[in-house]
Amino acid sequence: MRYIVYGAGAVGGVIAARLQQHGQGVVAIARGAHLDAMRARGLMLETPDETLTLPIAAAGHPSEIDFRDGDVALLTMKTQHTERALDDLRAAAGDDVPVVCAQNGVENERLALRRFARVYGMLVVLPATYLEPGIVQIHAGANGILDCGRYPAGDDALAAEIAAGLEAAGFSAHPVADIMRWKYGKLLSNLGNALQAAIGLGVFSFDAARDAGVGDVLARLRDEAVACYRAAGIAWASDEEMDARRQDALRLRPVGGKPRGGGSTWQSIARGAGSVETDFLNGEIVLLGRIHGIPTPANAALQRVAQRLVRERLGPGSIAPDDLRREIAAEAASA
Repeated sequence: MRYIVYGAGAVGGVIAARLQQHGQGVVAIARGAHLDAMRARGLMLETPDETLTLPIAAAGHPSEIDFRDGDVALLTMKTQHTERALDDLRAAAGDDVPVVCAQNGVENERLALRRFARVYGMLVVLPATYLEPGIVQIHAGANGILDCGRYPAGDDALAAEIAAGLEAAGFSAHPVADIMRWKYGKLLSNLGNALQAAIGLGVFSFDAARDAGVGDVLARLRDEAVACYRAAGIAWASDEEMDARRQDALRLRPVGGKPRGGGSTWQSIARGAGSVETDFLNGEIVLLGRIHGIPTPANAALQRVAQRLVRERLGPGSIAPDDLRREIAAEAASA
């Protein structure tokens, strides 16, 4: 098996680096200065215990790859980039290549299944960071969790093979038959991504949100989501299940004596990436709310705030908690 890691930023870069380190076939697809750095110097992986520079096959586009039997495409870009990436992948590889959505949110799999017959979801719990071209970090000794299952449900021999390959590269990876239930559970935790970026928190949790004075906002985001899930008849992994899975496989640790700066949305804002995935995180809840008649003012307000951060090129921490509460109140009043 050869892994085509499409979108070698934080998550994709760590996956590609570990696969390469452990002698597995991998090609990373990246772009811009990050691609240039990887081609010139290799991919640097910084961990709590070591720093490695790994020579890695890198392409700027799927058309540069000679696809062959046994290839598996791991999508690791943000959801706002998925549709174009899928079209480029299909043009280069055909529609029979297996596609694994190693991404936040729950929309990627639906987009992929319109184009490819064999689609897999992946639960990604991987505290990675990408802020500088050619360098990725992993803030956990055990790398992270990459559980895999067939979409929309079920497992098969390929899911087991993918999981085994990732286990051999140092990840905790299980084949699971109800992968979307787990991804809907993960989505609840990702609702705080834009909140973390807006108010400038680093390590994010209910306790951290409470200490920063936004515990009520985070709780409201999740309460709206749960109401939408129930109205839509969506099953999700409970907080207890998610916590148990994390504790079984994941311990956060600093890299170079520094804690992780922030999650994926925080990193996009810090890098000035020009877009964020909030429309497919908080926006997923807003969509469900509009379909099922459930008010979602907190998620809608945060979705709007995240877009303002991008549009006005504001850095992490540019929004005061009370300003955010006023946005939520105005959204609720206009509903």
